[in-house]
Amino acid sequence: MKKRILSGMRPTGRLHLGHLVGALDNWIKLQDEYECFFMVADWHALMSEYENTANLSEFIFDNVVDWLAAGIDPDKSTLFIQSEVPQHLDLYMIFSCITPLGLLERCPTYKEQMRQIKTRNLNTYGFLGYPVLQAADILIYKANKVPVGEDQLPHLELARQIARRFNMLYKKDIFPYPDALLTQVPRLLGLDGRKMSKSYNNTIDLGDSGETIRHKISSMFTDPKRIKLTDNGHPDTCNVFSYYSTFIPKIKDEVSDWCANAKLGCTECKKRLACGLIDKLKPFHARREDFAQDKEKIKKILEQGREKAITAASRVLKETREALNL
Repeated sequence: MKKRILSGMRPTGRLHLGHLVGALDNWIKLQDEYECFFMVADWHALMSEYENTANLSEFIFDNVVDWLAAGIDPDKSTLFIQSEVPQHLDLYMIFSCITPLGLLERCPTYKEQMRQIKTRNLNTYGFLGYPVLQAADILIYKANKVPVGEDQLPHLELARQIARRFNMLYKKDIFPYPDALLTQVPRLLGLDGRKMSKSYNNTIDLGDSGETIRHKISSMFTDPKRIKLTDNGHPDTCNVFSYYSTFIPKIKDEVSDWCANAKLGCTECKKRLACGLIDKLKPFHARREDFAQDKEKIKKILEQGREKAITAASRVLKETREALNL
């Protein structure tokens, strides 16, 4: 039997190119090798965005459209909305009872976000318990592998500790100890050279029109050391060149020559990048438009995914309740 994977995305906004190269491209490959459960993590979105939920349902639909357009196949993978599978919260409650408070307070991701994020009030019980819900998400399906970046390893280790604590407390070998499936994410920064993030307003969204993509790329930071057209550039440190390497790799050597030997100006280089990126995304945009216009199809896919997820999660919750004598 195929090993099982659980992964998800928080619907806190529209997906961008960073999501495509950082997660979706990997999901598409994994669904041929593993039994995949992909969830829209709306409870997780609520934990940080509880003060602004006006667009939550819109973002949920928009995200699923992007998943399907990118190549996530509902015949191979189970797609569902986290809050529509109540077993997640049932197991979250059980795990909350056995998770020592110190484990959560020492979580490096929690401490970092509490220091850095000042635009939202994250000093809540729900945000502190974020990793416990994450553990419930993973273990309610007995996932063997979890695709994560290195920054998420502490959360996965906490899930392993919770599984181990439950199994030892109740002398039942119910939960596996899921392993990390480390993903090699291409280096893709935002338009301004910082991490690509909705909060920085420096993204190219997957649903952006060709005109919008041209406008955004025209504003990209280029090589700060190249002041005049005749100055030689430094492609290895230029963000524009990194986009060529990621999305149009077949001409990256030619582009490197343009830049390093001052054969082409930065403005023209960005124009050509925009054209190449628009052409690269054309098939995606065509599929996206088809899915976006068929809301009933999206609804049916999510309903089928919910039923599959509930069936799988119910079995595990039944075992868990029996171990607790509930």
